[in-house]
Amino acid sequence: MKIKAYIIFIKNKKSTAILNYLKKKIVITNIKNAEYFIVLGGDGFMLETLKKFYKYKKPFYGINCGNYGFLMNKFNYKKTITNLLRASRITVSPLEMTVKDKNNLRKKAIAVNEVSILRQSRQAASLSIRIGKKNIIKELISDGVLVSTPAGSTAYNLSVYGPILSLNSKKLSISPISAFRPRRWKGKIVSDKSKITIKNLSPEKRPISAVADNLEVRNIKNILIKTNNKIKFNLLYDQNRSLEKKIKIEQLRKETF
Repeated sequence: MKIKAYIIFIKNKKSTAILNYLKKKIVITNIKNAEYFIVLGGDGFMLETLKKFYKYKKPFYGINCGNYGFLMNKFNYKKTITNLLRASRITVSPLEMTVKDKNNLRKKAIAVNEVSILRQSRQAASLSIRIGKKNIIKELISDGVLVSTPAGSTAYNLSVYGPILSLNSKKLSISPISAFRPRRWKGKIVSDKSKITIKNLSPEKRPISAVADNLEVRNIKNILIKTNNKIKFNLLYDQNRSLEKKIKIEQLRKETF
């Protein structure tokens, strides 16, 4: 019996070739009857797809048709169908950010990788950071700050010298972006049960934006970030290239520099 799958794909030469191949090997069906969602694209496209389709509670198998493809699997004409049938499943929950802007309007968004707070002018951001009721930074002068999940800890978080977190760590990383004061603050690793509040101490002079993966909200006064455990993303990975193994490889690379 052939695999039944719903395919979501970007339009490029590579995805078109893979789609034509899959049409011969599996049954492409509608969302209701599908056993899997097969995603043909890159990491950004996968993040968009997860947020759009997670409510259907189907497992996602990504095939890289973009550039780096950290969240995706490699395509192999001989092994892709076998790899899909034998794939290991991981379940991750996203961050949820609730922001209040300068007009006191509230907006919510979710992030699989990270929530980043960024200055949106030439002025550095002036931020306070609180975990629950405890202040961890009274004033951080920087280009911003980033809160990362384990799944996203090898993405933007790693680029700002944040720590790499294992998938089962049950931790979040808070990492400054180009910190000016205090210079020696390297960030903090906190429980994934934490409620993180970031406040703009100077919203008129030093405006900031909040970005959940690739969704931006501008002119923010404060942000509440927490893990939303009610949302579950089920991701499938080839057994020899699991997401956990990819993260460990990145840890080893980091330690060699």
